[in-house]
Parts: sequence; structure tokens; C-alpha cells
Amino acid sequence: MWPLLFLAALCHAASIAWPFHFGFESGQALWALQGLSLAGLGWALQKAQSARHAFAIGQGFATVALSATFWWLFVAMHTYGGLPAVLAVLAVVALAAALGLYYALACALWWRLAQKNPRYAALAFAALWTIAELARGTWLTGFGWGAGGYAHLEGPLAFYIPWLGVYGVGALAAWAGMVLAQGKNGPRWHWAALAVLVLVSVAMPQGPERFSRSHGALTVTVLQGNIAQNEKFEARTGIVQSLEWYRQTLLNAKTQLVVAPETAIPVLPQQLPAQYWNDLRTHFQRNGQAALVGIPLGDNRLGYTNSVVGFLPESPKVLRYDKHHLVPFGEFIPPLFRWFTNLMHIPLGDFNRGAVAQAPFAFAGQRLAPHICYEDLFGEELAQRFTEPTASPTVFVNLSNIGWFGNTVAIDQHLNIARMRAMEFERPFVRATNTGATVVIDHHGQVTHAAPRLTQAVLVGEVNGREGLTPYAWWASRFGLWPLWLICIALAVFSFAPFLPAGPVGRQK
Repeated sequence: MWPLLFLAALCHAASIAWPFHFGFESGQALWALQGLSLAGLGWALQKAQSARHAFAIGQGFATVALSATFWWLFVAMHTYGGLPAVLAVLAVVALAAALGLYYALACALWWRLAQKNPRYAALAFAALWTIAELARGTWLTGFGWGAGGYAHLEGPLAFYIPWLGVYGVGALAAWAGMVLAQGKNGPRWHWAALAVLVLVSVAMPQGPERFSRSHGALTVTVLQGNIAQNEKFEARTGIVQSLEWYRQTLLNAKTQLVVAPETAIPVLPQQLPAQYWNDLRTHFQRNGQAALVGIPLGDNRLGYTNSVVGFLPESPKVLRYDKHHLVPFGEFIPPLFRWFTNLMHIPLGDFNRGAVAQAPFAFAGQRLAPHICYEDLFGEELAQRFTEPTASPTVFVNLSNIGWFGNTVAIDQHLNIARMRAMEFERPFVRATNTGATVVIDHHGQVTHAAPRLTQAVLVGEVNGREGLTPYAWWASRFGLWPLWLICIALAVFSFAPFLPAGPVGRQK
């Protein structure tokens, strides 16, 4: 059993973004593979002999799946941070094991309750598994990277993304996986319900005006500096290269909007060469163009922020967006962990947080909503910008630098996260990154323009803004993820309520 469980866990990681250059397109999300991996987990759980055994199965599956999902953290800690390789590996596995506890507890509880009423075991598994996903994605600042729903950018469950979001779609996938695991031993109504789920996604209209409507087009230039990460913050190499290249390309761009990635300008404004800041500001004030540029802001007295500045035409004020959801260890150091960050030679520190829902930048009839790096992992936070529909974003703009993770599957995984957000809100994405994936994504989650990765590139394209609310944007903007929490808790309780008949269904031996 254990070798098959190990293989199923690896398949779960690969389903989020295929990491190889054979079999499937590299970076592709594979919904069927994710479903089969959960079916493998369900099969193993049905063979568990005790709650403790089910806990071990869940812990093993989750630890392997998560380690294989974000193994690239090793690159940041070892290659760029100088942490010894053994310690870096242990750190990745320890993080995966800690996060895996959510799933292990869910599996143990599922086994114990399933003995009382196996007829509703698939429904309960979906509820408990989703509770674990929600806990991982929200508690202790949250790290939902690799949640199962990200595998369903294509396939029959993609239809439900604008309704339910990534966690809701992940719940449907978990239920379907356990239905497959139960096979003929499960109740027949499961298969009927699964058929209805698929038929609805096929039969319902999915046209371009499904929940949103066009808000006009905007030409855009997206910059990818490809500055070597180990030199990016070095005064005589990376800083000089960044300042020269981004200044030239920003001033030479001909489109309405120009976007440079996170910390494209890697020093504070007061540390810039004379006239550098004023040259950029004056250029965009006078030429009818706008620019969004990543830069750190602040000082010793007020503290520092990881920010985006907006240079807009005929605007005397430089607009700013300050990152809200900071990266643990990278942008703030959790209590009692400074010893760990001191082992690495990375410019780490404690940044100030911006507000959750900051006003978009109004330009050329669009409302541009910037956010930085993995903030696009938290759809429930982006949703808070949709509480007032007439002021909600028409275009999302993500500025990232995941050069810390080298040429790894992290690039594809982050791209698929942005695609999921585009589908949840039916909003296009402009992504400016240091090394890739620098792209324009439409409101269907399809990449329409892309720069070659790991090269210095200038991507020119067009983005079409959208307005209107998806069902997900409506409920998540008002209630966050609480509806999913409550529904899953209610389903778990309902599935094993003592008044429900157990029926003839039993667990597999």
C-alpha cells in the first residue's frame, strides 16, 4: 500500500503544474491526475485498521505531496541563502510535515466517523479534506500553495470556478476522488450525482459575457529584467544593471501602460542617482502614459514597505500600493525564528503591512489593482476589493520576483495561481516578473501574450478590462471564506448524524 500511496502523493504534486518535459505540456495543470491521486488516498484510507493508521496515511500522503509541490524552497535557502543542503532539505520536509498535520487529522477523524455511517463517507471526506485545505491556506498567515483546486483550470470542474473558487472546486474534486475510491461499494446516488455534476458543466453556457462585460482595451508593455538573483541587491552589479535597464525601457515604451516587476528598482527613492526619480515622474506626467514599478519605500523612522509606485499622466502625486500579505521569513520574521533566518545570507527583515483592500489606480478608463508576488495566492483577500462593484478592479496587475527559486516548476505553479484568480473574478491579469512567467492573461484564465522565460525581455500586448461580479466575487467579498467553512462543518456533522441510516455500505477490507 505504501508505495502506491507515495506514488499518489507525487501525482498530486505533479497535477498542479506538470514539472516534466515529456508526456504532457510542461506546466500544464492535470485535473484527471489530481482526481486519481485522491482516489488513491481514498483507497488507502478504506484499508486503514484504526484512526491512528488513517492519521499516518494522511500524514504520509500530505508530507510527500507538499514536499514535492514546493521543493523549490530549497533553492532559495541553499543556493541563494547559503544554508547547508542538509538543513535546507530538512526545512522543506519539516514545513510540509507541519502543514500535513491538518490533513492527517482530517483523515483520522474521517476514519473514526466513517465506521458509524459509511454511506455518507465520500461527502464527509470532501468536507473534512476541504477544512484541512482552508486551515492550511488561512491559519498562521496561510500557505495554500498547491491546493488541489489549482489542478482544475481545465476539465469538467473548471465551470464551477467563478461560482465556488479554488477551495470549493477542490471540495468537489475530493468528493469525486472518494467516490472513485469506493467504486461499486459506494451508494449508487454518488454516481448519479457525479454524472449530473459533469453534465451541468458541459450543458451550461460558458460564453464571454457569462458574469462580466468588456470595459475597454489597454495597450501594455511588461518588463522582465532577468537580473541574476545573487547579484540583484549588490551595489556594483545587480543594482547598477537594474537601474540602467529599467530606466531605459520605461522611458522607451510606447504603450499606454508600462509595468516593471517587484523591486525592479531595488533601492529606496532617496538612494537613487540624482534626477532618476524626477526623470521617470516627469516623463509619465507629460506623455499620457502610466507606469507601475516595484520599489521598496520608507525609512528607519517609519519603517519600510514592499511597494508599487504609480506614475500617472497629469498627476502631481505618485500613487503607491503597499504589500499587505507578507512572506514569513522573507518579509517578516516569525517570533522565535530569527535564529533560522540568521543562518541564511539573504536580505531579510520586517516590513510594514499595507491595508487589505487598497484603492485601485484609475487610468484610461480602467481601474488597475496592483498586488505583489504571492498575494495572488489569497483570493479571499483580493475579493475584498469587490465590495463596491462600481469601484472594483477592471484589471489585476501582479508584480513578482520568484528568481529566488531558479528555473523550477515554481514559475508554472505561480502562473496557474494567477490563472485561477482570473477565472474566479473574470478579470484579466498583467504579470510582470523578474525571470518569468511574464504574461498577459485574459478573463478566461488563458495566456494571450507571454515573454520567453529567463531572458531579458520586453513584452508588448493588449489587455481588455472587465466589470461585473462573478458569484464568487460577490460572496467572498462580503463573507470571506466563512461560507465554505460553515458548509463543510455542517456537511461533516450531517454525514455522520446518528439519525441517518447507515445502510449496507461498509469499508473495504
